[in-house]
Amino acid sequence: MAHWDENSKVLSLKIVFYGPALSGKTTNLIALHELLHPELKGDMQILETKDDRTLFFDLLPLGVRLDDGILIKLKAFTVPGQVVHNSTRKAVLSRADGIIFVADSQTNQSENNAESFNNLIQNTKVLGMDIQDTPLVIQFNKRDLKNTLSKEEIKQRWSQTPWNLFFASALEKKGVVETFADLLASVYASIDEEFQLENLHKLSKKQFVSELIGDVE
Repeated sequence: MAHWDENSKVLSLKIVFYGPALSGKTTNLIALHELLHPELKGDMQILETKDDRTLFFDLLPLGVRLDDGILIKLKAFTVPGQVVHNSTRKAVLSRADGIIFVADSQTNQSENNAESFNNLIQNTKVLGMDIQDTPLVIQFNKRDLKNTLSKEEIKQRWSQTPWNLFFASALEKKGVVETFADLLASVYASIDEEFQLENLHKLSKKQFVSELIGDVE
């Protein structure tokens, strides 16, 4: 959850990319890191093993200083895709302020997507998080590949859910920023009442998103 440090005037936020193995979580984060302006980002750290591309996490620290001196710090993580690393998944997911679920659009990956999303729901329960109250967006990645589910079919399957859907090709850097910006807007809505971002700090939702992603074309 969002952490406010009164002494240092720092508001820390945590975004987690979740999804099955090889769905493009790491590629999303790398693309996002490349697209953001240099002044908005730090170095990205990637840990890889022979079993999974992201055994622990990828780290993308962002920070924005407001006029009244408050610093908003945001870190984005990816969880490992393989089920055998579920304990690490839970550790990374803990206290997340927002989640981007990255699904694989290929027709043969529907079962893996469902299994991973169910795992997300289970882990949020274990961690005492409410999936309905946690900002969450769904991204169907790998739209550049052949043999993918149609957008219409995906929309139909998710029509009864409350979460926004996005379609992306992280490899081509398409849809990445849009997905991230939408989640940031939801995160703002979830913390505005507690931290009075607009009333006390004169930071609107639009400004919040813009400050954290810059003017990305």
